[in-house]
Amino acid sequence: MSDANDASALVKLVDEPIDIVAISETLSDYESGAHSLFLGTTRRTTQSRQTEYLVYDAYRPMAKSELSRLAGEAFERWSLKRLVIVHRLGRVDLGEASIAIGASAPHRKAVFESIPWLMDQIKSCVPIWKQENWSDGTSEWVHP
Repeated sequence: MSDANDASALVKLVDEPIDIVAISETLSDYESGAHSLFLGTTRRTTQSRQTEYLVYDAYRPMAKSELSRLAGEAFERWSLKRLVIVHRLGRVDLGEASIAIGASAPHRKAVFESIPWLMDQIKSCVPIWKQENWSDGTSEWVHP
């Protein structure tokens, strides 16, 4: 755990499985009584179609910049002490995490409100695209 009093954010795009233990360690802070972690994982069924795997691609410089901007906005809107946003790129198999958003703050309301807001913002304005690969051999690129 850290006893640092300053707020900090970690924003990453990764090509390998997301390290949840490292995220938990990054969120640790003696000034925070609330820690929350959201994982978005690949599910088997989407609208009655069987998913084999997903592929994520991004315009990396802009995606990282937008994720950092959103992290800054979250710090301003809520009194967060720590924030981690990690988005995986490349192939993501069933059950694996494609995104992790973690926050810590002195009180639970800040983390409970900030994480869903961040997820909605990431889906709507960060240049990351998802390719759904179906069990019938077809695929489709989507971006909300």
